[in-house]
Amino acid sequence: MVTRFDLSGEVSSDDLAAVRRVLDQVVGGGAVSETQDGLLVQGAMDGADAREVNRRLLSALRRAEKRTRLRAEWTGGGYIYRFFDYVPKSTRPAPPENQGR
Repeated sequence: MVTRFDLSGEVSSDDLAAVRRVLDQVVGGGAVSETQDGLLVQGAMDGADAREVNRRLLSALRRAEKRTRLRAEWTGGGYIYRFFDYVPKSTRPAPPENQGR
C-alpha cells in the first residue's frame, strides 16, 4: 500500500546548489528556502512507509553531495515520524487535524 507522506525538514550540505536541484526534482510540488544553516524543505513523497521515503530522499541527496545531512519529519498514515539522516528518532500519533494525511 502506498501512502503520501508530508515532509518538513532541514538539509545541510557542503554543496547546497547541487542538493537544491535534487530537492526540486524529488520532492514534488514542495517549497525549498535557504536558511542560515542550509535549506528548509516542505513537500510530499509517496511510499510504502516513512523509513523508505526518508531513505530514498537522503540517498538521492547524497548522490549529489556525499556530506549532506537531513533532519526530517514525515507525517502520514496518522503518525509523525522523525529522522536524523537514516536513523529513526521518534514516532508519535499525528494531531487530529493531520489524521487524514
